Amino acid sequence: MSKFEFGVYSLGERIPDANGNTLSAKDRVENIIQMGKWADEAGLDVFGVGEHHRLDFVTSSYAMLLAAIARETKSIKLASTLSVISTADPVRVYEDFATLDLLSNGRAEIILGRGAFLESFSLFGVSLNDYDELFEEKLNLFIKLQEKEVISWQGKFRSSLQNAQIAPRPVQMKLPLWIGVGGTPASAIRAGRLGVNMALGLLGGRPEQVKLLTDLYWKSAREAGHDLSKLRVSVTGHSYIAETGEQAINEFVTHYNQYFDYFSKDRGLQHFYTPAEQLMPQRAAGQILAVGSAEELVEKILYQHELFEHSRFMGQFDMGGQPLARVEKAIDLLANKVAPMVRRALSK
Repeated sequence: MSKFEFGVYSLGERIPDANGNTLSAKDRVENIIQMGKWADEAGLDVFGVGEHHRLDFVTSSYAMLLAAIARETKSIKLASTLSVISTADPVRVYEDFATLDLLSNGRAEIILGRGAFLESFSLFGVSLNDYDELFEEKLNLFIKLQEKEVISWQGKFRSSLQNAQIAPRPVQMKLPLWIGVGGTPASAIRAGRLGVNMALGLLGGRPEQVKLLTDLYWKSAREAGHDLSKLRVSVTGHSYIAETGEQAINEFVTHYNQYFDYFSKDRGLQHFYTPAEQLMPQRAAGQILAVGSAEELVEKILYQHELFEHSRFMGQFDMGGQPLARVEKAIDLLANKVAPMVRRALSK
């Protein structure tokens, strides 16, 4: 089994805190870069930035943010979490990440997906009616771009390519590629059939409810003849760690509510509020929400590993305006407590 990896990521949301104060875009960008530096210094394996195109996010040019982090770090892998390939030009995305790979000396990765927000469709003149077809075509084109320096290609949604030179080429032979999967079985099957790593975005509930997705992924990859030892599953989601489980929930719940209340109202839904007492039971190993003490997170990850056979965990520690000092502490606990305990347990 490949080494179990740990990382953190940011979606870069910039929303008002409980007092109605909002960070400037400049300060939010600086905070994300600082998080990347801390993750690298702590010895984590991967840092990610997600793509969004709204005034309440700062990550529309997420590859540029990752490039800035590349020059401030030494060892950590740098990933999109995720790239909305349906509304982007795969050639441009490939060029950006190949350049990121050069800037970072071979540390770039990419997660391609459809995203939970739809603003990029109208922004870039793409029809939601073509939601599935767009993703399938552009994903397949991106995979083709990895194979050859000069390609010819024809599709439905993008102008054809005739002996097109795809440059620059990355340091790595191929950029490590993942498909982001939410709760759709067809997406898990597609990732397995194509022989691409799968990044599961899990926000809550019980892991047994998700096992179908990983079972379908591994089954599809096996039936397509792929070498399963070369494929990986990652688990990503809202996370926070503190010295005790109670402290973690109490420091997390305000920002959790702030985050979901803001985006619930944005979508015309009702006021969102969950009391700390309601979140406390979710510290249990059989609950997906990755919030608790280091020891509780270890139990969760090991429990999920038995179900999913995953080999990477990535947490979103900065959601809802979590103070930067607390994010730094959570990164330290993930790197220096959770990661060693999980690896020791798996080595046995």
